[in-house]
Amino acid sequence: MELRNIAIIAHVDHGKTTLVDEMLKQSGIYRDNQTVVERAMDSNDLERERGITILAKATSVVWNGIRINIVDTPGHADFGGEVERILSMVDGVVLLVDAAEGPMPQTKFVTAKALALGLRPIVVLNKVDKPDAEPDRALDEVFDMFAGLGADDDQLDFPHLYASGRAGWADTELDGPRKGLSAMFDLIIKHVPAPAQLSRRGEPFSMLATTLGADPFIGRLLTGRVESGTLKVGETVKALSREGARVEQFRVTKILAFRGLTQQAIDLAEAGDIVSIAGMTKATVADTLCALDVDTPIPAQPIDPPTITVTFGINDSPLAGKEGKKVQSRVIRDRLMKEAETNVAIRVTDTPGGEAFEVAGRGELQMGVLIENMRREGFELSISRPQVLFRDIDGVRHEPIEEVTIDVDDEYTGAVIEKLTGPRKGELTEMKPAGAGKTRIIALVPSRGLIGYHGEFLTDTRGTGVLNRVFHGWAPYKGNIPGRRAGVLISMENGVSVAYALFNLEDRGRLFIGPQEPVYKGMIIGEHSRENDLEVNPLKGKKLTNVRASGTDEAVRLTPPVRMSLEQAIAYIDNDELVEVTPKAIRLRKRHLDSHERKRESRKMQD
Repeated sequence: MELRNIAIIAHVDHGKTTLVDEMLKQSGIYRDNQTVVERAMDSNDLERERGITILAKATSVVWNGIRINIVDTPGHADFGGEVERILSMVDGVVLLVDAAEGPMPQTKFVTAKALALGLRPIVVLNKVDKPDAEPDRALDEVFDMFAGLGADDDQLDFPHLYASGRAGWADTELDGPRKGLSAMFDLIIKHVPAPAQLSRRGEPFSMLATTLGADPFIGRLLTGRVESGTLKVGETVKALSREGARVEQFRVTKILAFRGLTQQAIDLAEAGDIVSIAGMTKATVADTLCALDVDTPIPAQPIDPPTITVTFGINDSPLAGKEGKKVQSRVIRDRLMKEAETNVAIRVTDTPGGEAFEVAGRGELQMGVLIENMRREGFELSISRPQVLFRDIDGVRHEPIEEVTIDVDDEYTGAVIEKLTGPRKGELTEMKPAGAGKTRIIALVPSRGLIGYHGEFLTDTRGTGVLNRVFHGWAPYKGNIPGRRAGVLISMENGVSVAYALFNLEDRGRLFIGPQEPVYKGMIIGEHSRENDLEVNPLKGKKLTNVRASGTDEAVRLTPPVRMSLEQAIAYIDNDELVEVTPKAIRLRKRHLDSHERKRESRKMQD
């Protein structure tokens, strides 16, 4: 059977997973009476809740006798480690662009990787049936983006389609018949070349492992595209590291191919196929699986380095161990090492004490997803404020810079520009009207300046602004960037909070807790209205007397507390604070510093 291997790439929420749903339906992989889940490719609980794709996943459809392998990729740059690897498995990309928003930062990030690999894109202008859609403008912006990313003439001469993923149609003309996706399938078969590996089926077997998974019944699974030769179940092969060292020799126990939404066992894998192989115990991502007489590994795509680091530690608060079962540092370390093995964009190192671990990654969202998964598994953790990783280039200290794209109502542009270019040391690169009373602002801002900014940004724009960010590059150190200005309200007692006490504390600032919640000494229960920290007593009840007066016994009415999400809490804390994460709660607290840490912090303050 003929083959085509494609990846679908797009910015977050531009509709690629919905489009894949329609491709699956219209290619006939479902039975007539089969129950079909919306966004079937987002199989992870967190993906379904947040409406984003976190893990790259493959599927396949058959159209007119030709099998099309489709890889659905994450749209967020924090999960770019997934994107870089899987692009090496495909021969073409379908770039999905929202006809109203145009190409966005994450679109640019993934497209740059695809163009660098020489892949020829097909552009699909999605959501053209929206009232604010401007497909012609979006198409011009895509061309400009390709030119800016150094696309060659073949890549700039790209075909395009107009589509509505939700309505399930794609056409070559904007006013086409709008019935079905046949135009898209036909264009993929015509424009995307068949895998070059098909001509190498007579050579010895070799395959580059691009994603790692696990099955409770058959164990470790490595997925990739067979580069040469054929592989049968039961054959003995070996794994080579990126440098060419032998990792292990093993017998292939199972070969799984993607058929619709399931993986089916097959007896023979041929060059060009995208398959998963079981049987290994040590081989991992970027290793080459090959025949015993092959000694040269397949070159693996380099992965962009991490830009931030977060310290994961044991939960040592007075409430530790009451909600989670996994609290020991040994168990936390094992879980983080397991994550680093499957996620090449994450790096884990032990701290000198051995009770905390430095986890380096791409961004706050990636860290938030890892922590959220761990708390759902029953872990209790204490998390530090994210720190930016610096790099020495020619003896000069450099820091990561991010490209920030903001769509904001015209009346709030002044406040946003002032915050980004003032204390956060950003540089404005572009500002233009985005239609419907909105302005698009593009700026280059140090990653340090964006930590903790999102909440402030939503306040400044009354919740109407949209901020997208993507790693841009490295630049010389920009100097000191001030952190959070407001102080915090800190509990001075252990116990359960009292409504009367909280009512009297409302004048002091915003509260993070409500009545009848457990608190302890050092726990942060609110934000102070001034710049200094303030110790308060949330347990102080009303003094009872035998004298009654009109109005004194009225019910206390409290303002609802501010409840932070995990990412908001991590971005909010200062260097001397921690986020306590348990399966049931997210709390903030002051850090217990030992004598060495106190000296280190005081030196930082002096610097």
